[in-house]
Parts: sequence; structure tokens; C-alpha cells
Amino acid sequence: MLVTMKEILADARKRKYAVGAFNVPNLESIRAVTEAAEELGLPVILAHAEVHESLIPLREAGPIMLDYARRASVPVCVHLDHGASFEACMEAIRAGFTSIMFDASDKPYEENFEKTREITKIAHSVGVSVEAELGSMFNSAVGGGEGREVRGREDFASEDDCYTNPEQARQFVEGTGVDALAVAFGTSHGVYLTAPRLDLDRVARIRDAAGIPLVMHGGSGVSEENFKKAIANGITKINYYTYSSMAGAGAVQAYLDSKKGEKVFFHDMALAAQAGIKEDVKAAMKIFASSIL
Repeated sequence: MLVTMKEILADARKRKYAVGAFNVPNLESIRAVTEAAEELGLPVILAHAEVHESLIPLREAGPIMLDYARRASVPVCVHLDHGASFEACMEAIRAGFTSIMFDASDKPYEENFEKTREITKIAHSVGVSVEAELGSMFNSAVGGGEGREVRGREDFASEDDCYTNPEQARQFVEGTGVDALAVAFGTSHGVYLTAPRLDLDRVARIRDAAGIPLVMHGGSGVSEENFKKAIANGITKINYYTYSSMAGAGAVQAYLDSKKGEKVFFHDMALAAQAGIKEDVKAAMKIFASSIL
């Protein structure tokens, strides 16, 4: 069933678990994520990242995502991830997406605030949920980066300069009216080359100050222990893509290795990828919702 992000996250926040948001840049990943959620009986967020327009544009992916969401036996939100422009957000709303992320986190605070407030007012007028971002996400040196951020820790004088400030988060949420806030506390987009340094106490302080569901970007590669601590401290939505994509590629490689000397068909490779993605997504979802499973 198709629902808004606000609806899904309200239950997750109340019951202290996190909902997985999975980027789905092809049919196999849409199927894999939807089937994983249905088999576990958990709500899920199907996300289209604006940066994946080169893989499949929203005008093609959106109707398929919405169709799978409407027919699903569990609550499904269809979400625009890292919408970088007013036009992208409006396209998603017109297409029927029930949630958008407007990401102006690379802009000065005042510009981020004003643009987010404007887009939130428009989205709320038609019943669409809004996520924003405050602080700076990092990109690893390998892979990664479904968003626009390409900065690393070395680009800042200190972590306090790039991590989300709790008091600023309170002001931002109160002034813009957003439904969820992506916060920076040490996670990275892409493949972790070293163990992440997560400021989990900061998450709890932001939770208490902001009073709305918090979002972890760069979820792939975080340890199970740190996922659970982050959720306990206020993370209610976790974006996850890199490792599920790698799992799909690994499944294809294993399939090809098993077929040495035999004729191989692309549709069988696609099904292998789908199965690999599905198992990785299920494993992630079990961690995110361990408190209710």
C-alpha cells in the first residue's frame, strides 16, 4: 500500500525501530526491495536518487515504483532522494511520489533554510512529506555518492564544523516544518575504507532538540552494533544502497563462475542480481527493525 514517509516514520519512531530507504535504479532492485519487505512484513521506502537519472530517469522509474508500492502487502513510501533542485522536487510530486528529500545542505545555512521552507510549504499543500539535510555528509574515496556531497573530513577544520549542530537543528525544524531531518554524525556515502567514527551521542542530542524523525545517510557498511545504537538514539530512517548494489554484482559474478563453458543469458544474470540484492536488503532490514521482529 502506498503511504507517506510521515506515516511510516511515525510508527517507527513510536516503536523505536528504523525504516530502510533503498535506492532502486532498475526493475530488479524494485522487485528485490519490495519482496524483501513483504516477506519480513515490514514497511519500506523505495527511493529514486536524482543522481541516478543517468541510469533511469524519474519519468520511467516513478510509475513502476508507484505500481509496486500500491500493490504491496506492506506500507511503502515512494521517495525522491537528494533532490537538488526545485524542478526535481516538483517533478517527483507531479509524478505521485509521497515523499521528497530536498537537499540544499551544500548551501549556506540561510539559503538551505529559506529554500527548504518554501518547498516544504508546497509539498505539504498536496500531502507530500519532506526530508531535508543539515550538516555535511562525507563521500568515501571509492564508489559511493548517491548525493551531491563530495567532501571528506580533511576539507573541514574540525568535525564540529561539518556535523549537525543540535540547536541549529531545532531552529531549522521549527522554521521549515520538515517531517524528517538527515543529520551528519560521521557516516559516509560509498564504501568505507576505514572504520567510521560516529558521534552517536550527538544523534541523541539532535533528537531531543529537533523532535522529529532523524535520518542516517551512508548506511551501508555501518556495523550492526552501531546501527542499533544509532536507532536507540533517534535514527528512524536509514538510507542504504552501496552494499546492496555490490551484493547484486557479487551474485552475478557467482552465477557466471558457476556457468563456465555454458551459454549464459542476460535474463538469468538479472534474476541472480535480484536475488543477491534481496538477501542483502533483508539482512539490513532485520537489523533496522530488530526491536520489533
